[in-house]
Amino acid sequence: MRNGLALHWALPVALLGSCSSELPSNNSSIGLLPDVASQATAVLAGHTDKVWHAEFSPEGSRIVTAAEDGTARLYRVPATPHDSSTGPAAADAPALLRFGHGDMPNGMWNGGVRSILEDSKGNYWFGSDHEGVCRFDGESLTYFTEEDGLSNNQVRTILEDRKGVIWFEMGNGISSYDGERIITHTNMNYTSKDDWRLETGDLWFKGQLGAYRYDGEKFTYLAFPLPADRKSDWHYSVTGFSKGKGGRLWFAMWGAVIGYDGESFTIINDESLGLNEETGSLSVRCVFEDSSGRVWIGSNGIGVFLLDGDTIINFTQANGVGRRDHRSGGRMEPQPGDVSDGAASLHRVFSIGEDRAGNIWFGTAEQGAWRYDGESLKNFTEEDGLTSKDIMAIYTDRRGDLWLGGNGVFKFNGESFDRIH
Repeated sequence: MRNGLALHWALPVALLGSCSSELPSNNSSIGLLPDVASQATAVLAGHTDKVWHAEFSPEGSRIVTAAEDGTARLYRVPATPHDSSTGPAAADAPALLRFGHGDMPNGMWNGGVRSILEDSKGNYWFGSDHEGVCRFDGESLTYFTEEDGLSNNQVRTILEDRKGVIWFEMGNGISSYDGERIITHTNMNYTSKDDWRLETGDLWFKGQLGAYRYDGEKFTYLAFPLPADRKSDWHYSVTGFSKGKGGRLWFAMWGAVIGYDGESFTIINDESLGLNEETGSLSVRCVFEDSSGRVWIGSNGIGVFLLDGDTIINFTQANGVGRRDHRSGGRMEPQPGDVSDGAASLHRVFSIGEDRAGNIWFGTAEQGAWRYDGESLKNFTEEDGLTSKDIMAIYTDRRGDLWLGGNGVFKFNGESFDRIH
């Protein structure tokens, strides 16, 4: 039990095999795990029957298992466990994140890992869809949730400021971590909503029909320049953002994308793209400006749009990877550029990024990841080591290594993916 969440897993045999036994002297040592302790009558050096339950201890450094024979066992979890039977040179088994993924009992969907950051100290941060954030310091995993001070357990974006403070944009609210404590920020300035400007080092966070700029001292709410009849339109609620050349900002929204270059705004919506019920409408989940200044828009239902200079194209349909799909902003009518039934598609896009070679990557729901090398598209799936069908985060670290997040964390090795966490 950790932060009120019981984790009932069928843990990989390789993980359990890599953990060294830590046998307590009496049953009271597992009293902090009552749902297991109530079923275990003795603590032995091993089990003689099937293990039916496994759970992390509160501090996350041990795993307790319970078997059908009524025994329980505690294991100490190393930072990078491996199967010692194969020798020290064998590849380490991953230190797996305990974030969930998939349908939840309350009917909501859990996307797993939603955000990734490597900070200036070399720590990696992984934000989850519903279970807080985890830090990997090279040796161990440390988890933070609402119980530790986060404003919400959905961590959409992770940023670092000039002072090395880590910032979390949540499903609801903004929190920060200075290395010692987590603070949730509620003091916002709402009196300068038209004071739009770009300053080096400013951090930006989503707002309702606007955004918050943090200048290192205070938060200022800034309203989007919307027509009067749109100022209460949920289509203009922010779902993500991207910073491009010269600090130019792009805000993704449910039904639009707004760009700001320090002087003027660019608004891209269904009307400007000529979208309608027949073509499907925008349901934007991400926006990304690449190193060449091109802007990529990822929509859930009708795929990717590419803004290159003054030209906008439906990238998904142009590359023959569209699909009819009634969900979200999708459509039921066939369109030129649709795939045949059963073929992989690029129509539900939730994340976009760029690797060190300038390739553009797209993370999808249900279709793994896609790479565009400037000429052709390649789909990466379980056959390529990418065992998560849903890719909610794409991140390039300080060395240029590409990371993907979804049902776990994966790193690209140049040809395929390795699961890291």
